[in-house]
Amino acid sequence: MTSGRTATEADESGPFHAFRQFFALERDVLVLSLAMFAFSLGFQMTNRFLPEYLVALGASGFVVGLFGTVGNVVSAVYPYPGGAISDRIGSRHALTLFGLVSTLGFGLWLVAPGIGPLSVAGLTVEPWVWIFAGLLLAQAWKSFGLGATFAVVKQATDPSRLAAGFASTETFRRTAFLLGPVLAAVLIGLHPAFTVSFRYVLGVAVVFGVVGTVAQHLLYDASEDTIGGSFAGLARIRRDLGEMPSELRPLLVGDTLVRFANGMVYVFFVLVVTRTYGVGLETTVSLAGLSYAVDLSPAAFFGYLLGVEMLVALLVMAPAAKAAERVGLKPVVALGFAVYAVFPVVLINAPATSVAMVVVFAFSGLRFAGLPSHKALIVGPAQQGAGGRVTGTYYLLRNTVVIPSAALGGALWEFVSPEVAFSVAAAVGIVGTGYFLLFGEEFEAYA
Repeated sequence: MTSGRTATEADESGPFHAFRQFFALERDVLVLSLAMFAFSLGFQMTNRFLPEYLVALGASGFVVGLFGTVGNVVSAVYPYPGGAISDRIGSRHALTLFGLVSTLGFGLWLVAPGIGPLSVAGLTVEPWVWIFAGLLLAQAWKSFGLGATFAVVKQATDPSRLAAGFASTETFRRTAFLLGPVLAAVLIGLHPAFTVSFRYVLGVAVVFGVVGTVAQHLLYDASEDTIGGSFAGLARIRRDLGEMPSELRPLLVGDTLVRFANGMVYVFFVLVVTRTYGVGLETTVSLAGLSYAVDLSPAAFFGYLLGVEMLVALLVMAPAAKAAERVGLKPVVALGFAVYAVFPVVLINAPATSVAMVVVFAFSGLRFAGLPSHKALIVGPAQQGAGGRVTGTYYLLRNTVVIPSAALGGALWEFVSPEVAFSVAAAVGIVGTGYFLLFGEEFEAYA
């Protein structure tokens, strides 16, 4: 009796398939992929620790929530201006500009503590204000090519294997998400003062930004590139909103509620570990007859927790995408939504021990199991050649609604209690998951 899977199919579902595909890419796509890896690594080394950095520079919990909301605004509004800039100056110069601006953002974060409070027209500008300004710069490179990436995968992949196609691209990109926080944790462990050690991290992020910017400018050949050539302004956006496939609307509603819930508390995860619980790691590791003392500060330990989270994500994405070909996309997406929904109450009620934190963040990694299927469910119903526009419209709507989530979470955190903030977030997430289960539709290729 056979398993029903060919050797090729088994090979394509393995965890290293994405990397084999990567090294077979043409030169220009390879260069872009390497630049994406460099900037993803730099951003993931820094972004998850910025709430702790803000608090260390004197910001309140409510300010941390506002910081998350500014990040939401950037995510919602940057992609369309990014397309317009690309239209005007060309892909190669746009990529170089975005990379340079992002690198300057990392640099502004690096020097923020040294600027100190400034008095302007009778008002005091605290050092944490520069972290907000740096965010507006650092996210520039991420604004390029979201819709195009979706469209390319759709055009190159059989409809019944869209989830597997997205699993390959996500596996490679998420590897930077795994390495970034772990590298940050190593660097943070080099000095007991967080405002000092985190600047080591930011210095390395600047280096990655410079390398990524220079490499893509010198090596990328955009002579055959057409990305950004179809941007048609606000009229095109309005038309795309009206033409969004009806099958996507229940998914969009459920997804928006789940993401709103996550946005309420996402920026506070590091503060729960470092300040609410103050959990680090002190142990002795024996290897080859030698013993090594491990003493991690809560901030450094948080970096390793993010590594555990992403390691689980990398292990489950490809198998979950393969499972979706048998059970459908909807159940797998719903599983990811459910983990998103309940994680806040799991974290805020967990025992304040290092073992418990490892287990909790490993559980959080399961939310990524539904990510490739989720992307397939978004772009699947789109007409061929319209995947980028459908994706851009979907994310524009979702990210716009999610904008105030972090500010709301910050207000609850600061003026009520962290427990209430996390509990309300979980309730919103559960409602979104339930709505999708009741009304969400399956993509026909998986039905």
